[in-house]
Amino acid sequence: MSERRVGIIMNGVTGRMGLNQHLVRSILAIRAQGGVKLDDGSVLMPNPMLVGRNEEKLKAIADAHGLTRWTTDLTRSLENKEDTVYFDSGATGLREQNVLQAIAAGKHVYCEKPLATTLDSALALARAAEKAGVKHGVVQDKLFLPGIRKLRGLIDAGFFGRILSVRGEFGYWVFEGTDQAPQRPSWNYKKEEDGGIILDMFCHWRYVLDHTFGAVQAVSCTGETHIPQRVDEAGRSYKCTAEDAAYGMFKLKDGIFAQINSSWSTRVYRDELLSLQVDGTEGSAVAGLRECKVQDRKNTPRPVWNPDLPNPFHFRELWSTVPGNTEYDNAFKVQWEMFLRHVAEDAPFPHNFLDGARGVQLAELAMQSWRERLWVDVPEIS
Repeated sequence: MSERRVGIIMNGVTGRMGLNQHLVRSILAIRAQGGVKLDDGSVLMPNPMLVGRNEEKLKAIADAHGLTRWTTDLTRSLENKEDTVYFDSGATGLREQNVLQAIAAGKHVYCEKPLATTLDSALALARAAEKAGVKHGVVQDKLFLPGIRKLRGLIDAGFFGRILSVRGEFGYWVFEGTDQAPQRPSWNYKKEEDGGIILDMFCHWRYVLDHTFGAVQAVSCTGETHIPQRVDEAGRSYKCTAEDAAYGMFKLKDGIFAQINSSWSTRVYRDELLSLQVDGTEGSAVAGLRECKVQDRKNTPRPVWNPDLPNPFHFRELWSTVPGNTEYDNAFKVQWEMFLRHVAEDAPFPHNFLDGARGVQLAELAMQSWRERLWVDVPEIS
């Protein structure tokens, strides 16, 4: 079996997502399994070049994983013709200039979300990539989670009948930094550093809704900064200028109504950090990151409102677990393999920059809705 190497410039691997999900659990895991098998029988083997701004951290990461290629000089790394793919999981505010530089160097580009801080910037990147003739993609990991894949299988099988609504709850309590260290970086809560849960999470909700249930056609949103003061990584108190919670409603194609609450200031009383309940005429499902439970029409109880009597139903016991009849690989790794096949043999890859721009569009319109206190239509972009 012949082996083809693909050099990947990985910018931003010193960050939590860049290191854990993209380098360790995706690229290094692909190398450990022997590469990505292609249709012609050959194997595509990733060869990462680590890029970042902190030399000490880069060297430590490289040494810890037996890697020798790393640099703090992005411009010089882009000059290497053997590195044909550029990946960006660095600061969102720097993404546009870095990606444009990579496109100008002729690299295929794969990016974390959000693709950019504004819709205009995201569309500019999509146009530049198309004009240059390079392959381009955006991380849309939640589509490849076991729970969402099981949910998609139920939809494809017609389990729900006509889907009526989707109700989502996402989030957890992020400690303020006073009595316990926060689980998220301080920039998440600073608007001036591109923080805020709307830009962060509505990009996710856009592709989940679009690709699972139907195109988003209108949005109504309210954001809140519930925790006004937090403590940063250096122990300094700072004022939060970005929202830490968002309450969104979405009108989808075919009359489906969706509602998703996103919060870093809520305590979890559900099975997983993300929960999506889908109700249809023939059945309902509750999907999380990994699990999915269902209740069909014939097993639906017949409750009657009467607060003067004890509830006769144990509602949770009336739901069945969708079995995991297949092995589910890491969601980020699955999409990495798809993108590498897209680069190597032009395999289909729908999650391109234009799809990423739609996520940024929804975040912008949600913030407009919050600011103006109204429903906002979501126009098609192409």
